[in-house]
Amino acid sequence: MDFTISEELQALRYNIRGFAEEVIEPKAQEIEENDKIPEEIIEQAKALGLFGMSIPEEYGGTGLNLLERCIILEELGRTQNGFSSLLGAHTGIGSTGIVEMASEDLKQRYLPRMATGELIGAFALTEPNAGSDATNLKTTAELKDGKWVINGLKHFITNGPVADVITVMAITDKSKGARGGITAFAVEKNFPGFSVGTVEKKMGLKGSYTSELVFEDCEVPQENVIGEIGRGYANALKILNKGRITLGARCVGTSNKLVELCTTYAQQRIQFGQPIASFQGIQWMLADMATQTEAARYLTYRTAWAADHGDPVIKESSMVKLFASEVLAKVVDMAVQVHGGMGYMKEFPIERFYRDARITRIYEGTSEIQKIIIANRLLKEFKVDA
Repeated sequence: MDFTISEELQALRYNIRGFAEEVIEPKAQEIEENDKIPEEIIEQAKALGLFGMSIPEEYGGTGLNLLERCIILEELGRTQNGFSSLLGAHTGIGSTGIVEMASEDLKQRYLPRMATGELIGAFALTEPNAGSDATNLKTTAELKDGKWVINGLKHFITNGPVADVITVMAITDKSKGARGGITAFAVEKNFPGFSVGTVEKKMGLKGSYTSELVFEDCEVPQENVIGEIGRGYANALKILNKGRITLGARCVGTSNKLVELCTTYAQQRIQFGQPIASFQGIQWMLADMATQTEAARYLTYRTAWAADHGDPVIKESSMVKLFASEVLAKVVDMAVQVHGGMGYMKEFPIERFYRDARITRIYEGTSEIQKIIIANRLLKEFKVDA
């Protein structure tokens, strides 16, 4: 394994950190209050090529591999998480299916404009009765008069209200279910029969929108099938595998920022005539926060590197999602403790990070689902013959 960062990527990383801390972070409180990311932030992100980092160069993107994307998303995880959620969904699960599985026609049609941020991507799998049990889809797609007609409801879809093209999973053969009966489609927001439903009001991730997507006899051209008909569930798992790794990177970035904030604050906060950093109890929390963050970082890097080299990383990507999100939960909780009452106040970033962190153990597969995936892979790897 080689995690050496090229000079070019190091320069990009430096620029992205500057963007995160000098452009996004000063607007964080405004984003929290207005639940909207200012247009100037979006435009600067486009100029930096951030919307195209997962898209190959031949389609106008920067073509970063998975490890390189993790390094960039780690930097964005250090600031307001609503922005990194919007971007992460677009460059991850919102575009991976088109990049890796779509026809050349679909790639030419969508990827150049997705790379510039003209088109925003989203991924629609979850339904009211198909969350952790993603095989229990009710949304259907039926071929009629040369078009696919989709009917159903998706919910909790990140980027739902702002997405221009959505990777949608639907049942095309009820008799087969997840084993050959689910197909992926590229659905544009202006297709007849498509509409945005309820836009959710969330605890955190302000500026990142989550909504229902409604399909009422939604007409989709036959050429908008992504991959093979019936292979949608397998494709969804591949898409989610990489999404879990990049989400882990964002968790690492947030955890690392919290370590820095706490270490600085502990040296400045005076109690009993001395900085609280001199107290062993605080030192132990800082040590635990930093150690667990480093462990999450190297698990994330190692898994991204393996994926870039063709390994399936099904078990490993679930380990990244599980471990990095659980580490963030512990780190942000200790961050509140280190800051005391100040950590509970809205004018300090700790409170914001605390709210934003909670969802990371739920979306893109709960911690419990990740444990099931990991255990099932282990049981297959070390199967004992009866």
